[in-house]
Amino acid sequence: MTIKVYGSMLSTATLRVLLCLAEKDIDFELITVDLASQEHRKPHMLARNPFGQIPAFEDGDLKLFESRAIARYISLTYVGKGTDLINLDPKKAALEDVWLEVGVHKFDPAVGTLVWELCMKRFLFGQNSDEDIVNAEEKKLMSVLDVYEVRLSESKYLGGDSFSLADLSHIPVIKFLMGTKMKRVFEARPHVKAWVADMLARPACVRVFGVSAY
Repeated sequence: MTIKVYGSMLSTATLRVLLCLAEKDIDFELITVDLASQEHRKPHMLARNPFGQIPAFEDGDLKLFESRAIARYISLTYVGKGTDLINLDPKKAALEDVWLEVGVHKFDPAVGTLVWELCMKRFLFGQNSDEDIVNAEEKKLMSVLDVYEVRLSESKYLGGDSFSLADLSHIPVIKFLMGTKMKRVFEARPHVKAWVADMLARPACVRVFGVSAY
């Protein structure tokens, strides 16, 4: 039975799941949810995610929501298929988990408003960004990326020498921001720039986005 993902190509959380499936070389069906009409808040979607968010995920009789939990399920269920995204060595896995948490608690808060202002307002509603907000949020992003630059000077990827969920989880947001003036913030840091280029050139990104995302 084909895995089903209910979501949108404009949703960074949906893209996180699709990239994970692509890295694992797993076939899936994307059932597009119309964000502009708030379809994600309608009864048929609330039955799949009671918080009215996307994505929702079905693998046979298993139904999940929350993109990082879904990605972890995929990675653990399909060990040995495609790219291994979770290290089986406890110490190495712990480092990957640290940077997964950094992504959630440090990176995401720094970029969430930027993605909304610079991308989603225009994509969904044809509205311009608020430059005062963008300028304030850019400073937050710069502070976080300064830490990333140090980390990536020590290892090729956030969790170590191997690409993992810690890196993959960052790709959707970065993909959107690289199409905006925030690209300069990433490229001003050479190790961050190399990390971004490496990730966005991965075959899974080409499969999900249609072309190289870099």
